[in-house]
Amino acid sequence: MTLEVVTIPNENLRKRSLEVDLDFVHDEENQKFFEAMIKTMYEDDGIGLAAPQVGKNIRVCVIGKDALKQDKNNTLAIEDLVLINPTWQKINKKTQVDLEGCLSVPKTYGKVKRYKNVYVEALDRHGEKMEFEANNFFARVVQHEVDHLNGVLFIDKASGIYEVE
Repeated sequence: MTLEVVTIPNENLRKRSLEVDLDFVHDEENQKFFEAMIKTMYEDDGIGLAAPQVGKNIRVCVIGKDALKQDKNNTLAIEDLVLINPTWQKINKKTQVDLEGCLSVPKTYGKVKRYKNVYVEALDRHGEKMEFEANNFFARVVQHEVDHLNGVLFIDKASGIYEVE
C-alpha cells in the first residue's frame, strides 16, 4: 500500500508534529504505516519522507538506505531507517550548500545551506533508542526530514529557487 503525498499549500505541512509514545510505535497498524511510508518514498523517487507529507502530523520520518551508503563514516546497517521523535545537533560549524528538492514541493529546487555533520538521537521502528553521527548527504537528509516535523520546508531556507517542467 502506498500513501498519498500532500503538497503545498496543504496547511499540515506548516504545523509542528507531535511526539509519539511507545504504545504508538508497537501498534501493528503503525508498523504497517512505517512500511507504507518507505514504499511511498521509493515509488515517488524520494530519499526521505516525513509523516506530515502523508497527512499525519506525528514525529516520524523514514530515510532510504541510499542516503546511508553515501556516508563513508556510517556505523549503521545499510537499511532503510525509521526515525521516531528524532532530534539532531550540529557536531561542528562546517556547512555545505547543495541543491534540494521535496516531494511536497513538486518540480521545485533550490540551494540550501546545511550542517555537514550532525549527531542524531531517535527511537527506531521497534522503540529502541538509537544515536548516531550523520555526515554530508546523510546529514542533509536528516535535517531536511526533521525540518518537516517542525513545519519547515526547504523553500523557507533555499536560495536560487527554480521550477522545472
